[in-house]
Amino acid sequence: MKLSKLVLTGAIGLVSLSLAACGGGSSSDSSGGGGSKTVFKLAFNQTEEHPQYKAAVDFGKKLEEATDGRYSVKVYPNEQLGTQSDVVQNLSNGTVEMMYIGGPVMEGFNSDFIVYNLPYMFAGYDAQQAIFNDDELNKDLFSSIEESKNITVLSALYAGVRNVYNSKHAVTTPADLQGLKVRVQQSDSQVAMIEAMGAIASPMGQGDVYSALQTGVLDGAENNETVYHSLKHDEVAKFYSYTKHLMIPDYLLISTQALNKMDDTDREAFLGLIPELREEANTGFLDFAKESRTASEAAGAAFNEDVDVAAFKALVQPMVESSVTANDVRKKLYEAVQKANEANPS
Repeated sequence: MKLSKLVLTGAIGLVSLSLAACGGGSSSDSSGGGGSKTVFKLAFNQTEEHPQYKAAVDFGKKLEEATDGRYSVKVYPNEQLGTQSDVVQNLSNGTVEMMYIGGPVMEGFNSDFIVYNLPYMFAGYDAQQAIFNDDELNKDLFSSIEESKNITVLSALYAGVRNVYNSKHAVTTPADLQGLKVRVQQSDSQVAMIEAMGAIASPMGQGDVYSALQTGVLDGAENNETVYHSLKHDEVAKFYSYTKHLMIPDYLLISTQALNKMDDTDREAFLGLIPELREEANTGFLDFAKESRTASEAAGAAFNEDVDVAAFKALVQPMVESSVTANDVRKKLYEAVQKANEANPS
């Protein structure tokens, strides 16, 4: 077993070196029409069952057709290309062209992304979609790291509602989180949030969570029903409680350099397909969350809806207020969210 792992690691290293030597992550080969074909690598940290994976695969097929075979996309699920924090650096230097990324990771490049990552920010799905359908509102934010990091935000996608789960007991009040080591995404805002809610924050890449739960390094984590089931966390943390603390988006990113290298016609075709990808991923997610809960319950997980959400919301409110008033950009985004919440109550 150790030898196999060593061989596999060596093979991966050789592939990585080969890609680096080529000066980029795209590959070219002979397309059906005899021309050059560029295949964008899209990194993803979830499984092939996830609707975002399926939407990206469909996107690649549509792109190939729309560009007469000049461009396509190959999706790499299950953190095959590394954790989100690792891959986003590769995206920045151009060795990976595309990726899905959790909203909190974006704070490391522009802290104003924090507004959409804050706890209890959106009243519900419709309110969030109203915000992310507003291209004018998000234009500056989504292009804000193109010059500094070579990254363009193509779209924000629905990523479910995140809740707490653990291996000890159901969580009904903040007191139930005291002393529990809970995995969060690798961002300052997520650490501050879970600590305000009463737990001990443990930032960690997604690929390490299962073993950490299994061995007791972690007591719990926080995520939506799809991740809870698809990554088999329901096997090692049986208590899932609806704290409903986050509705943070995922983002679809592309290397700005890779996007700019496309000619005008192909770039227009590429960008024109993004709304279809987003719609497929979003609607698929809603169904997938319901199916995932049913599957986890069948595997013995217990879902608890008797949660004092108001108590958790009160604990994180000072953090929210201090974050959204930090500058004019955040104030503008926050005010827009409040209007969307009023127009689209849960």
